[in-house]
This record gives sequence, structure tokens and C-alpha cells, in this order.
Amino acid sequence: MKKSYILAILLGLALSFGASAKTFLTIGSGSMTGVYYPVASGIAKIINENLGSQGIRANARSTGGSAYNVKAIDKGQLQAALAQNDVIYFAYNGLTETFQGKPVKSIRGIATLYPEFLHILAGADSGIHTLADLKGKKVYVGDIGSGVEQTTKRVFEAAGMTFDDLAQAVHGKPGQAIQLLQDGKIDAMFYVVGAKSAAMQQATEIAKAYFVELPLDIIAKLTAKYPYYTQIIIPPNTYKGQNLSVATIGVMATFIVRQDVPEDVVYKIAKLLFQDKVDTFKKIHPALGTFFKTSNALKGMTIPLHPGAAKFFKEIGVSIPKLAQPVK
Repeated sequence: MKKSYILAILLGLALSFGASAKTFLTIGSGSMTGVYYPVASGIAKIINENLGSQGIRANARSTGGSAYNVKAIDKGQLQAALAQNDVIYFAYNGLTETFQGKPVKSIRGIATLYPEFLHILAGADSGIHTLADLKGKKVYVGDIGSGVEQTTKRVFEAAGMTFDDLAQAVHGKPGQAIQLLQDGKIDAMFYVVGAKSAAMQQATEIAKAYFVELPLDIIAKLTAKYPYYTQIIIPPNTYKGQNLSVATIGVMATFIVRQDVPEDVVYKIAKLLFQDKVDTFKKIHPALGTFFKTSNALKGMTIPLHPGAAKFFKEIGVSIPKLAQPVK
């Protein structure tokens, strides 16, 4: 009787502890003028409203973007983030100068969300119409170590150019670059972001910038060498004053998480966002509303899935690509 009483007390304590246990996720995003920040904020809001009573809460943090987010997850400063699928591939496998010899094995995938387009914008009075015209100009190439900088370098490489061909390769935050373009202090800028981002709308509407199209031969070189790139057409009138379609390349915005976030937490988040509240999720931003489909949510996944995400997608019959197979 005494043993049973003690066991009952211990079981009650365990259940009480389990019920009060909490998981708090800080979700890394990007610049406040991009798409990552509103998407991360929207995800956090849906989590808090629907899983907060179960001890799962989240917030969004504006950050330096993909590469920063990956490193911050590895250091435990973030528990989840949005990042380009090319950057997470390089990070997980220890590739490129940013991650060479320093693979980040602590990241896991949850889902790919929407394509991110490479936007190449030229200032209104820059006289730039081709990649070759960038030579001798001041060009924003992305924040140091960011996914934008990595993509810009590869475009230059495919075109037989380097940053040394520029008068100045300008680094910094995208919002600062927009202002520099508007003020005529830079001639052009590269930015990888989802369609209809606030930054690109500002650039085309206020700064009167216009698009520089990627030549098809350059696109072919990039997509052949880097399988995570795809050819994308930015439809006419996506932005004010953009009357023609624009050929470019794209990557996938990916929702990632630390490997040590509990499986049941990630499963609940995946089920909430991509099934139970998917309509609410898609209303967060036009990029999600236009492109996200749960059935395609693993397309372009370049790192192993978190077991919680894998469990969800298996349950609904979505096949897991080779690169996304979970690992221990």
C-alpha cells in the first residue's frame, strides 16, 4: 500500500512536470523589409495562438539572413529559422568559404515554403542593362556571408566576372541598399527574396529602379552546376513599372529547426501550419498564398528532415526526397 502510494505521488509529479514543460522557439528571419520577417512573425503568431496552451511558444527575430541563421542555430541562439535551401545545403555539408571544413550538422528541415527570386535592379540613371554593364560600377552584392552574397558570386562566376571588376562591391543590409540606390550612391543591387517584398516594391516605386534580366546561357550554366537553382520567370506587373517578364534564377525559402527540438513539438508545428491551419498560414504573405502547397512542401529540401516533420509528411503520404531522409 505504501509503495503504491509513493508510486502514485511520483507519477502525479511526473505528469504535472510534463504538463508544465515549455518549449520556446526563437525563429530567425532576415531584414524587416524582406519576406522572411513577416513570414516568421506570422508563423510565431499561429503557434502562440494554437499551441501556447500546450506549452509551445515562439517569437520572430530580425537577423542578417540565411547564413547568420544557420550559425545562430548551431550556437543555440536560435531554435528555428528561415533560410535559402542552397545555404543550408552548403552549411550541412561544410561547403563554400563560409562553411568550408565547418559543417553545421545541428540543422534539420521542416519544409520548403516558396521560391525566392534573384532580383537584379539597376538605378534609374545607371545606364546598366546587362551583367557586363556592371563593370566599373558600385553594386550592392548582399550582406557579408549571406545567401545573397553567395548567389551573387556564382552569377558573376558564370558570367566570367568577379567582384574585382566592380568599382565597389557594397555590403550591408538590404534596406540600406534600397536607400543607397534611391539616393544614387550605388548603381545596382542584387537581392534574393520572395515576390512582392516590401524592399523590391520600394525600389521600383520610389527609387524608380528597373530589372536587369539574366541571359539564358548564364541561367543554364547555373542550373547545370548547382541543382538547387531553378530558372524562374518573374511575371509582368509583379512590380510597378515592370511591364515585361524577367528571366532569373531562384532558390527555395526553407523552414529549419535545431535537431534537439523535441520530435512531438516539431510534429505539432508541422501539422498545425501545413494541415490544421494551412489557410491561415497561406494568408501570412502573398508569397505563401501564391506558391505554398503541402503536397510540394519537400520540393527542394536539401538537408535531412527533423523526425517530427518526417512523421507528419509520412502520415499524409508525401514522399521524402533522398537528401531529406532523416538521420540520427
